[in-house]
Amino acid sequence: MNNLTEQRPPLPPFSYETAVQKVRMAEDGWNSRDADKVALAYSVDTEWRNRAEFLTGRDDARDFLKRKWAKEIEYRLIKELWAFEGNRIAVRYAYEWKDDSGNWFRSYGNENWEFNEQGLMTNRFASLNDLPITEEQRLFHWPLGARPKSHPGLSELGL
Repeated sequence: MNNLTEQRPPLPPFSYETAVQKVRMAEDGWNSRDADKVALAYSVDTEWRNRAEFLTGRDDARDFLKRKWAKEIEYRLIKELWAFEGNRIAVRYAYEWKDDSGNWFRSYGNENWEFNEQGLMTNRFASLNDLPITEEQRLFHWPLGARPKSHPGLSELGL
């Protein structure tokens, strides 16, 4: 499909309800760790800034995600809506992961998203930091995949 016929509802302009839905869909997608599937949420000409990496295009995003999830083992993410207006959404998030040496981390960040009329993300700007944690300090204990609806979000966890 080309970028003009693809759609990824909910579509902008976002209401509170559709912004929350878009955030949860993004969280569930990233928790799947399926880079091919997740990349379809982005426009073919998407532009990203993630830490010190600058990416252009869906293929770059897909490659980035594959590298990310190969490095970040046991990856579990929670996203929370921060603000929205029109075709833009701001989120805050935290995710837990371990490296190939068994060291655990909780990464905290903020993202600014911009969507085209088809609901595909055209811009993603992420700023984040990694905090080393012990395995006992972990808070995200669901099985790999989507966070269960009963699992608390960031605010409920005090994050």
